Formats: sequence, C-alpha cells, structure tokens
Amino acid sequence: MHKSVLLEETIDNLNIRPDGIYVDCTLGYGGHSEQILKRLTTGHLYAFEQDSEAILSSKERLKAYEDKLDIIKSNFVNLKDELENRGIDKVDGIIFDLGFSSPQIDDPERGFSFMKDARLDMRMDKEQKLSAYEVVNNYKHEELTEIFYKYAEEKYSRVIAKNIVNSRPISTTLELVDIIKRSVPVKYALTRHPERVIFQAIRIEVNKELSVLESVLPDAIDILDKHGRICVITFHSLEDRIVKQTFKLNSEVNSLVKGLPDIPEGYKPKIKLINRKPILPSDEEMEENSRSKSAKLRVIERV
Repeated sequence: MHKSVLLEETIDNLNIRPDGIYVDCTLGYGGHSEQILKRLTTGHLYAFEQDSEAILSSKERLKAYEDKLDIIKSNFVNLKDELENRGIDKVDGIIFDLGFSSPQIDDPERGFSFMKDARLDMRMDKEQKLSAYEVVNNYKHEELTEIFYKYAEEKYSRVIAKNIVNSRPISTTLELVDIIKRSVPVKYALTRHPERVIFQAIRIEVNKELSVLESVLPDAIDILDKHGRICVITFHSLEDRIVKQTFKLNSEVNSLVKGLPDIPEGYKPKIKLINRKPILPSDEEMEENSRSKSAKLRVIERV
C-alpha cells in the first residue's frame, strides 16, 4: 500500500472546515483525499489525477465518500478551467503532493524505475504522446545535456548525453542504465549512482513537471478564498525553489509601493507564510519510509 508522506502534518495545516470546498491536485492512490473526505460533512472535494490506474484504485478506496467527491482526469495545470467548468471560482484549501506513488515506480511496465527492465516510458498520463523513449532517442545532444544539467545537476551530463546519442536506438531502462554507468568513472558510478538523477531528469522532462508547477501556483493562489490554505509537498530542490519563490513573491508588498503609508489594494500581499522554514518528516517517518527523506512541506494562507 502506498504511504502518503507528511500526511498528518499536511492535513493539520490545511485547517479543514466540514462545509468547505477542497482540491487535491495530486489524488494518486487517495491517501490525502481520504483524510480530507473523513472531515467533511456538507463540504466537497475535487481531486485531479492523470493516471487511469491510480483513478481506478482511488475510486475503490474512496467509495464511501462518492457523494462528496469529484475525480477530474486532467493535469492540475488545468486547475482553474476545470473548476470553472463545474461552477467553482473559490476554494478553501488545496493540496499538492509532488511525489510519485510507490505503485507507479514499482510497476516495471511504467518504465520509471532504473532497477527493473522495461520499455522506456515514464508517462504519468499514458495517453500523452511524449514518452522517455522519444526523449532518449530523438532529442539532440545539446538538449539532453541541458536537461541533465538543469534537472539532475549531473557533472557528467555532456558525456552521458553523447554516449546516449551514439548508442541509439535505446529501447529499455536497463540499456539506458548501462550507458549511463559506462559514461562515468567506475568509482563515481558505484558511489553516486548517476542513473538515479538522470532517470529523474528524463521523467521531469516527459511530464513537464517544473513548468506545470510554475504555471499552476499563481492560479491556485487566485482561487483561494480568504483564510484558505495551500499545502505543497516537494521532493526535489528545483520544485521546492519554485514553490518557495512563488510564495515569497506573493507574501510581500509589491516593491513599486514599498514604504508608502497607504498601500493600494492591488499591491498588498495576497498570502502569508504559515511556516518560514519547510516542515520536514519526523525521524520515525524517515525510518519507516525512505522515500520521505527529501520531502518538504510549505504552507500559505490567503489574506
């Protein structure tokens, strides 16, 4: 069973009202959604998910709450439009859990894992065209180098990219792992496991994870009602940087009018930070679930 990371901390910080309207932007296998639904009486939850298998699993898990739940098969980048289509323009709370669910990573057919052999895939939404196969086999040397530098911060990016281009066509995950390991010094391969971050970089590119996050956060802040909260769990330093910077920008007085005795309405902060520093998993959680080690939770409230 997939364990939701920072579950209690996220639910506590969401300040759930029994009659409120909430959004789980990353339904996954329903861990956070279940805890929200348990606390609603006349309230309602809208949950976004692209992965058909996760939707089927969550529908089963959340069957008892189906009158309070709408599952929306869509990328959360469409948050505003999808809610507007349902007559919703303000909500009381939003959750983003940007981690990948264990069943997705553990299913070899999905091609997310560098430890199991499978066709290169890595698509969250199996209906989308771009997969890891296209990235690995069709991107130019410069494009691959840039992705590996930017998303993996990998110092051997250029060599790895060159060897990928020279080894095409590459069909499976373990073929790719072999090329990555052969591209770096033996000691580095054994101690640093560059395949881990290269796979992560390709996954981010396939699913456009960072650009989608940058695009949706301002929309999420806009549709938040007064005193409504957003909780975001990140697992990657680049994701966390985007969240931190967006929240900082929207929690400060606009620099154009800073210092004026009377700040015009449109220039006042939209949100306040609930925690200056991110909330981290407890030692117990990190011991129980190794995937929680890089998790950070940031929370804001609409003012």
